[in-house]
Amino acid sequence: MAAALVNHRAPVTRAIGFLLRSFDAIRSFSAAPDAPSSTAQVAEKPKRKKKKTLFEVAQFLPNWGIGYKMAKTHWRDVSYEITKINLYKDGRHGKAWGIRYKAGLPASDAPIKLSGVNKRGWKYILESKKKIKSTPKAEEQISV
Repeated sequence: MAAALVNHRAPVTRAIGFLLRSFDAIRSFSAAPDAPSSTAQVAEKPKRKKKKTLFEVAQFLPNWGIGYKMAKTHWRDVSYEITKINLYKDGRHGKAWGIRYKAGLPASDAPIKLSGVNKRGWKYILESKKKIKSTPKAEEQISV
C-alpha cells in the first residue's frame, strides 16, 4: 500500500512542476523585454508633496505665525490673520483663533476660532509678511 502511494506521488509532482514551468514561460513571453522594471517606473514619477496643517506651516514663521495671514489652498479670497494659537504638548495639534479677511478686507473685528486647523491643505499668504521697520541708526551703519 505504501509503495502504491509513493508511485502515485511521482506523477503528481511532475505535473505540478510542469505547470509551474509553463506559467514562468508564459510570464516571460507576456512581459515586454525593453520595458523598465516597476521600481524604475516608480522612481521616474514625481512624488506628490504632502499638504500641511496650519501648525506645520506656522512653526517656521516668527512667533508661530501670529500676525500672519493663512488660508486653505482651495479657498478663494478668504484668509485668516492669526491672533492666538493654543498648541498641544506634541507640537502638531492644537487650536487657533484669527480675524477673517474676505477679498483683503476684514470681515469681522473680533477673532473667531478657526475650524479645520488640524486638517491638511493650509498655506501661508506671502503678502501678509510683516515689514521690518528701519531705524535711522541702521541706515547710518549701512551708508558708512
